[in-house]
Amino acid sequence: MNHLKTFTLLAALTALFVGLGYLIGGPKGMLIALVLAGGMNLFSYWNADRIVLKMYRAQPVDETHPNAVVRTYVADVVQMARDAGLPRPVVAIIPNDQPNAFATGRNPEHAAVCATTGLLDMLTRDEIRGVMAHELAHVRNRDTLTMTVTATVAGAIAALSNFAMFFGGGDDRERPGGILGTLALMILAPMAAGLVQMAISRGREYEADRVGAEIAGDPHSLASALQKIDGHARRIVNPTAERNPASGQLFIINPLAGRGADNLFSTHPATGNRVKALTALGLKMGVATRRTVAAGQARGPMSTSVPTTPAPSRGPWG
Repeated sequence: MNHLKTFTLLAALTALFVGLGYLIGGPKGMLIALVLAGGMNLFSYWNADRIVLKMYRAQPVDETHPNAVVRTYVADVVQMARDAGLPRPVVAIIPNDQPNAFATGRNPEHAAVCATTGLLDMLTRDEIRGVMAHELAHVRNRDTLTMTVTATVAGAIAALSNFAMFFGGGDDRERPGGILGTLALMILAPMAAGLVQMAISRGREYEADRVGAEIAGDPHSLASALQKIDGHARRIVNPTAERNPASGQLFIINPLAGRGADNLFSTHPATGNRVKALTALGLKMGVATRRTVAAGQARGPMSTSVPTTPAPSRGPWG
């Protein structure tokens, strides 16, 4: 159903784009806007992993890292990717206290998965596995491609609206609705495109939760992780995300500290709704609910909690 919903929303975006292009600039204007928007988004698509990793100062890591938790994190990601039939992704850490994670890359062969140092500090090993399985699910589902397509079409719609603003003189009598109709399209079309784009993003998050829970084999650890991340993300600012809000949809939890239930203006589903869906999935899978471990609490000799280091130094992170 999520795939069907995504296809339907993409079709709606395409229909909106075609209709807007015809009403504003005719076939020629539509083609110009599509080429411009498509060119910008195509460049971003082919260079997405490098752009985003550099933006967030992500540091690639491997099994030789001096920190034991990082080595475990890498080993678990590599093992889950192998079990999911995926090529080995680039595994990175982001020096940021806000607990969060994301995946990027144009396809599974050029994918990167990243966790913040805050996430590794806070979660247990099982919870980290659940989060990274969610990110691997995005890679396997090729969600980066889906979101690039939606961004391309939404960008083309915005370009057409700008075209109408600057080149919308002409003979308005030949346009349906005249100048008032043109102004309405300029304002409403980008808003509608943004709403559809956000709806697609929310749908992909639910699907990645489901597939990620299956990859990790433990829906409850992912649900527990989401609750912890959501609570702390509301209190810890992510400066890079604040400066680049368009990148917010990449993360497992909105890094801009969005609140409330699912709504038209949210790129992420409400965490409570995601937890309910994962709990129901756990019952179907026959996985027993586990006791939630408090943030930073050790699990005896198997603890993967990273000792907190004073800012600004990250100590063992290197």
